[in-house]
Amino acid sequence: MKKRMTWVVVVAVVGVLTGAAFAQFAKTEDAIKYRQSVMFLVGQHYSRMGAVVKGEQPYNKEALEKNAILVESLYRLPLEAFMTPGSDKGSGMKADALAQKDKFSQMHKTTEAELAKLAAVAKGGDLNAIKSQFGAAGASCKACHDAYRNK
Repeated sequence: MKKRMTWVVVVAVVGVLTGAAFAQFAKTEDAIKYRQSVMFLVGQHYSRMGAVVKGEQPYNKEALEKNAILVESLYRLPLEAFMTPGSDKGSGMKADALAQKDKFSQMHKTTEAELAKLAAVAKGGDLNAIKSQFGAAGASCKACHDAYRNK
C-alpha cells in the first residue's frame, strides 16, 4: 500500500510539473522555484542511486530502475525555466547560461541522453554497467554545473 501511494504522489507531482513546464512563467521567481524544485527531486533520486553504486546501500534492481526512470523523466522538465530571462538573478545560475543559450541547451540535451542511457542500463540489471553509466551521467551533470552554476 505504501509503495502504491508513493507512486501515486510521484505521478501527481510529475503531472503538475509537466503542465507547469509548458506554461509561461508569470514571474521570474516562479521559474527559479520551479527549476530548483525539479532539480531537488533529481538530486534526491540520483543520490539514492549513488548510495547503491558506492556500496552504501544494497542493490535492489527494481528500486534502482525506478529511481533512474524518475531522474530521466524529471530532468526533461526544467529547461524552459532555466531560459527564463532574469532567472539568473537571486539563484545559483550564472548569467552565462542565458548568454550562451545554445551551448547551455546542448549540455542539457547531452545530460538528458546520458540519463536515458542510465535508465536503459538500469533496466538490464548489470550493476557494473550501471556503475559505469552512473559515472558518465554524473560527469555530464558536473560539466554543466562547472560551467553554469555559481559555487
